[in-house]
Amino acid sequence: MSDTSLAPRPSIIAHNVRRLMARDGLTYDDVVAATGLDARTLRGILHGKKRPHAKTLRRLADGLGVGADELFLGEEGSASARLDAASNPAIEQAVADHPGLFEDWSPHEFAELASRVGAGGGLTAEGARVAAAAMNANRRTIDRARVLLESDQAEALRTVVDALYERAASSSRS
Repeated sequence: MSDTSLAPRPSIIAHNVRRLMARDGLTYDDVVAATGLDARTLRGILHGKKRPHAKTLRRLADGLGVGADELFLGEEGSASARLDAASNPAIEQAVADHPGLFEDWSPHEFAELASRVGAGGGLTAEGARVAAAAMNANRRTIDRARVLLESDQAEALRTVVDALYERAASSSRS
């Protein structure tokens, strides 16, 4: 039996797909054409009755021109995200100094960066740069893992990840 408690609520995904459709002026037919999804699948997602698989989420995000994380944004975080951004002004300086580091970042990624705190307070411009570089490295690793999971190397990746997870879990119990 799988644990569904960590799975995204279909209503959040539906809300975000509708938000992106409205933002870009897309119709239902436009989204079906852009994603290649079956019309019934999209209808189930938009009505919050279908919990989409990872491949479906990827196709939906790609078709809408966003990162998959954009489909999981919740409204409840918006006030705290504004507070985090206001309390970490060094991020603006890091973006100005290193714009290439922040290429293709979603609002969700900026909110994640702003939610981090440096030792003794908010992030410094250098701390924001270091954290952004680490986030980009993590994103590259996750993207590569997604590719590997769709290849003949999937089982090898699962074995390595499971071994590393067990090692980290056992060290945190010590």
